Amino acid sequence: MQILRGLYSPSTQPVALTIGNFDGVHLGHRALLSELRSAAVRLGLQTAAVIFEPHPREFFAPQQAPARLTSLREKLELFEAIGVDRVHVCRFDAGFAQMGAGDFILALHEKVHAKFVLIGDDFRFGSGRAGDFGLMEKIGAQRGFEVQAVRSVLHDGVRVSSTGIRAALAAGQMREAQGYLGRPYSISGRVVHGDGMGRKLGFPTANIQLKHNRPPLSGIFVVQVHAEGMGVLQGAASLGVRPTVTRDAKPVLEVHLFEFAQQIYGKHLRVEFLQKLRDEEKYPDLESLTKQIALDVAHAKKWFEQHD
Repeated sequence: MQILRGLYSPSTQPVALTIGNFDGVHLGHRALLSELRSAAVRLGLQTAAVIFEPHPREFFAPQQAPARLTSLREKLELFEAIGVDRVHVCRFDAGFAQMGAGDFILALHEKVHAKFVLIGDDFRFGSGRAGDFGLMEKIGAQRGFEVQAVRSVLHDGVRVSSTGIRAALAAGQMREAQGYLGRPYSISGRVVHGDGMGRKLGFPTANIQLKHNRPPLSGIFVVQVHAEGMGVLQGAASLGVRPTVTRDAKPVLEVHLFEFAQQIYGKHLRVEFLQKLRDEEKYPDLESLTKQIALDVAHAKKWFEQHD
């Protein structure tokens, strides 16, 4: 998969194109990309996606922006697995925010060489969110490229959306989130050095570097970990601010892998959240915390036994 920065292409080869934030790359996004692939095959084109980094809401109101479901790296990995040929990563800054809707459409046609554009039926774009499907279709007819809209995808009668997935994760509804995503929710990152507290308590953990300070979920979880060169591992994870041992409000992801003693600092792991065990709590002392961790690990192992 080719990754390009901005609205340009070194090639004049026309593409079938879609645009969006694609946070989570959920079932709705996958349906859109599948339809894009079908159109590309029909027209003899490659597929391309235009995405924004950071998320526009992170630019305009960073304190009120929603928690991210996927980092840029995770998003690109999912696009590649789906089979997208090219991704244009547009830096969303003050200049980009001021681009008019018409100029944005012309850039897609003249610089990215869009021959076919597929967007969600509610997608808005351009300065002041002035652009919509109607404007894209109008300019497409003038410039000679085809425009189609794709409708929302329903799962169990509910519209699939990144907002709905965030709500399910925040509520600990892992099965619902997995249904919307089409896969278990996961966080990827490299193993970094922590403070060694888990090892001191008898439950060594892999500390995963978080790309963002506001993950969409918190608590204690049953997890499945995909590790480079080591296959799939089972474990229990804590994602939160560790109120018993620190006053630092920055979230930390710690994973205890069952019957595992290898050195994995620097390894890239993907942690899949399968079941929430409980919310994070503050304990009066480390002895109480250690007893609870032992219970959490026992409950996680039992969960795997029941879901083998």
